[in-house]
Formats: sequence, structure tokens, C-alpha cells
Amino acid sequence: MLLEKINSPKDLKNFTLPQLHELCTEVRQRIIEIVSQTGGHLASSLGTVELITALHYCFDMPKDKIIFDVGHQAYAHKILTGRNKEFQTLRQYKGLSGFPSKDESDYDIFTTGHSSTAISLALGLACARDYSLSCGNGDPFKVAAVIGDGSLSGGLCFEGLNNAGHFKKDMLVVLNTNELSISPNVGAISTYLNKIISMPVYNRFMSSLEEFVKSRMPKGSRLIDIANKFEKELKGLFIPGMLFEELGFRYFGPFNGHDLDLLIKTLKNVINIKGPRLVHVVTKKGKGYPPAETEPVKFHGISPFTIENGDALSKKETGTQKTYTQVFSERLTELARVDKKIVAITAAMPEGTGLDGFRDKYPERFFDVGIAEEHAVCFAAGLAREGLKPVVAIYSTFLQRAYDQIMEEAALQNLPVVFAVDRAGIVGEDGVTHQGIFDIIFLRSVPNLVVMAPKDGFEFEAMLEFAFNSKCPVAIRYPRAVIPSNPSILKAPIELGKAELLKEGGDFTIIALGSMVIPAQEAIELLAKEGLKGALINARFAKPLDNELIQKVCAKSKFIFTVEEGVEDEGFGSAVREALNRQVFSFGLPSAFIAHGKRSLMLEKFGLTAKGIADKIRSIYA
Repeated sequence: MLLEKINSPKDLKNFTLPQLHELCTEVRQRIIEIVSQTGGHLASSLGTVELITALHYCFDMPKDKIIFDVGHQAYAHKILTGRNKEFQTLRQYKGLSGFPSKDESDYDIFTTGHSSTAISLALGLACARDYSLSCGNGDPFKVAAVIGDGSLSGGLCFEGLNNAGHFKKDMLVVLNTNELSISPNVGAISTYLNKIISMPVYNRFMSSLEEFVKSRMPKGSRLIDIANKFEKELKGLFIPGMLFEELGFRYFGPFNGHDLDLLIKTLKNVINIKGPRLVHVVTKKGKGYPPAETEPVKFHGISPFTIENGDALSKKETGTQKTYTQVFSERLTELARVDKKIVAITAAMPEGTGLDGFRDKYPERFFDVGIAEEHAVCFAAGLAREGLKPVVAIYSTFLQRAYDQIMEEAALQNLPVVFAVDRAGIVGEDGVTHQGIFDIIFLRSVPNLVVMAPKDGFEFEAMLEFAFNSKCPVAIRYPRAVIPSNPSILKAPIELGKAELLKEGGDFTIIALGSMVIPAQEAIELLAKEGLKGALINARFAKPLDNELIQKVCAKSKFIFTVEEGVEDEGFGSAVREALNRQVFSFGLPSAFIAHGKRSLMLEKFGLTAKGIADKIRSIYA
């Protein structure tokens, strides 16, 4: 196999074009083989095999720098940069990350997992390079940012494009659109015109002509301006890239992103042109694997599956258990049936957040704003101001991007926006860039904002109903997990800032939040067998706290413990410690960027299981 001969991108340069085609087939099969076992981002990575092969063939890596926006399309990049043998550990604990990781390889310039950042990062590298060269230091290198069409829905992407076009730095942006071209002009005329414009002889001629006209002819600059305007107008007839031209980029494309020969020829020409350039390629998500080609959304992020038909591998029966996301989806749709003012907003994640059911049922009340979390929150504030009841469903890790809008547009205005904070806590295999462990910290400092967390499905449904009847912004955080199989029956209705006393006891008190209530309850049962009697408070609210109940129960206990699936420093435990003004032992997650691994494994690692909690309490008594 050719793939076995690849230890670095430099090995590609010894291959013939027919061999490179064969290599692409092997890389594609390798991705399918491994992702079918580990799960991961399949469709997007299958669509970029030829593009990534061409980039590594034309660039001098790792001297040159390539940044993949988000990075879920970069599996071929991992395979071609010396990680093929390790690729079978993809997304496994202590194995390869599912995204580019600076700690994993010199070929990964940044650890990337959030959208629309690559152009700004690339521009920073280009400016630093040029500054170093002007000081007589460093070596020249090329910089490329590979972005997807989804990246263009994020405002940060356009901020980077605008600034890069203004600075006129030597950098390349590769825009990969998945058969959702800005314009359907992938054809012979467009390809031929771009081939001419990207050829070295054409660009040398244009540069020489410009110098000659400016130096030898009166009004030469005026003639050059006319010539450049003519070139732009000519390209505008055939090429959907005038937006990028106006932003200061030279635009080339769109090209067939699976035509390896064309990609290599184009890149070899374009990378030697100075200034900001943008190459637009059109690819097919799931290329080479029929099930993924047919259902690219399903195979964007997929669990382990059977290669023959694409069906998910059988899992252990969970009976009637549902995930928190499923409960959210069903209850929201039910509430919206009665209340016509409820509207739902997602930032390009209708399936992941469970809003696809709401979308199908109430399309006129559903808004997908693209990968634009800041806009999603701002937009929700506008809806709320006019009397609607918006719910913004966003993963915890992505809600970080909208912190300013939560503060200024929702909380400052005291508008009843509901934040459904999915994937709060440990997310599992997506790892370091996606862990939802910081939301309690940054949300509990926001004035007017109520922060809640349910212990089970019954409580989650009640919290949703409570949130839509509130007159202020409310955030409900919930994990990427199934509803506990032994939930406590809801004993009391949800009241603002009121906790729930689940068990009385005199030796110690545990105050648990959300997903940690059931493990804490089980830990108390374990310790009871050893003669230690503990009280259990289901906090329900991270903000505001039920100070009255907490003070009353804790006054009878020698030790106070808090448990949360979030960072313990400055988190929920800190809030309880501040309220009690006495020693509180907080059990949670470290203030660190936690790597990937199954959620159950990571909770066990950090002692957030029944046994782990009991062991920690036992050690304090020892």
C-alpha cells in the first residue's frame, strides 16, 4: 500500500499523479475503516481528501503553515502527517484528538474546534512572519487557512477577511463549499478563465506590464486602474467571487475539489502570487462512501457504524431511557403547541440540539442563524423585546462565544430569553475544545440571569415550563447523557431560588447540582452502610441559591460538600462557600482543558461517580 510509505508530507513529492490518485483512495478507505469503529466527523473529512493531498503536495510542511478552520475536515491531514499508525486511536482516551491539536503534532499549528477563526489566525502568522523578516530574523514561509462554507456564517470570519484584505499580506484562503456554491458556475468557462488568470506567465506579464506602463507612459496609473477594473468586470461575468475581490482578495474558482490534477496545477500557480488570495473549491460531503453521500448531515458526526450499510452499531438496550436532549425536544414542542409565542433559535445545530423536531412541526417559529452564536443571542433579545418567548439552544462550549451578548443584550435589558445549554459538563470524545465545563463560572456572574440544572427528566420538563413563564433571562444546563434510570419523583414544584431537600442526616451535608444529584444520592447510601448519615440537597439553582434551606440544613452538619459537573474553582461550590462563610469541600472538575475520552470514563477519573464521591468524603473523615 502507498499509504504505508507516508511518514510525512515530504514523501508525497516522490509520487506520480497516478500514484497520488491511488493514495487518495487508500486514505478515504482508511478514514471509513477507523471512523466506523470510533465514530467521528466522517462526511466532511471524506469530502476533503483530494484537497488536503494537493495542499500537502504543493506546500512545504511543516515550514509552511496550514490552519484548518474547526478541524473536523482534517482527518486526511492527520493521516498524511505521520499519524496513520495512530489513527486507529482516534477520539479514544489518550489517543488522537478528533480535531487538530498543537500538542499532538508540529503540523497542527493551533488546537482548533470552534468555527470561523482560521483566517484571523493565519493573518496573525503572516504579519508576525513579515515583521520578523523586516528585522532580519526568521525564514519566509507560506500561510494557508482552509475554511468551509459554514465558516462564512460566522462574523469573525468576515472580520478576518476584511482585515486581511486591508493589510495585503501574502496569505492563501481555501474556501471549501460542499456543493453549496455561492453560485453554480462550476463549468468550462470558469475553469478556463481561472486557469489563465492563475498561470505564472500571465501574472509575470501583468506585473511587467504594470511596471512598464507606470514608468514609461503618462497617465500610466490611470491605464492600469482601467485594466484592473476590466479584469474584475470580466471575472464578475463568470465567477461568483466579487465579494472577496471587493474585500481585497484575488479570487480563483470555483474548482472541482475532487479533481486532484486541477487542484495541484492551480495551487502551484496561486501560491506564488503575492498578496491575499482565495481559492474556492466545491466538494461533495461523504465523497466515496454512498451512505454518507446520501445523508451527509447524519454522517457529519456519527457514532460507530457498519461499513456495509452505514447503520449504527447496536448498543445496549436502554429501555425507555431518553437523553436530556430528547426530553428537551419533546417537551419544547409540547409547550409550543399551547403557547404560540414560543420560538426556537439554533446556531447551525438543529439536529444536535434536538430542535429538528420543533423545526419540522413549527417551521414559521424556528430560526437557524448559522454558526453565529453572538447573533443568535442578540436576535433572541430582539424577539423577546417584542413579546415572543425565545429559547436559544446552544452547546455549552459554544455559548462562551456569546458572553457579551448574554450580558449586554439579554441580562442588561432583563429580557426573558431562555438558554438551553446542552452538552454541559463532560462531552466525551469531542474533547478539549468542546468540554462544557466553564458555563457555571461565567453565567453565575451575570446580573438578572437565573441558572438552573435538573437532576432528572421530570425536573427538566418542569424547569422548561418555569423558564418560559419567567420575566428574566434563564439558563438551564444539562449534560450529554441519558436520563438517570432511577430518578427521584419530583417532590415540589419549581420556585425561583428554591432547592429541594431529598434526605436528612446529621453527620454531613451534600449539596449537589444537576447531573450530580443521583451520584451523590448513591454515595450517601454507600456511606450509610458504614454508619455515616448524610443529608442531601438538590440545589436546582446555581443562581440564585436557596440560602435559607442551605443555612438551615448545614447548621446541623460537621462537614459540607458540594458536587458539580463543572469547574470547581469559582463554580457552584464557590457560590455555596460564599453564602455559608465556612469551610466547604467542593467536588468538581479541575480548572484545565480536559482531553477526550468517554464521558463515563472521565467522570470516574475525576471522582464524580457514586464511588468517587464516597471515597472523597471518606478520605476527609479519615
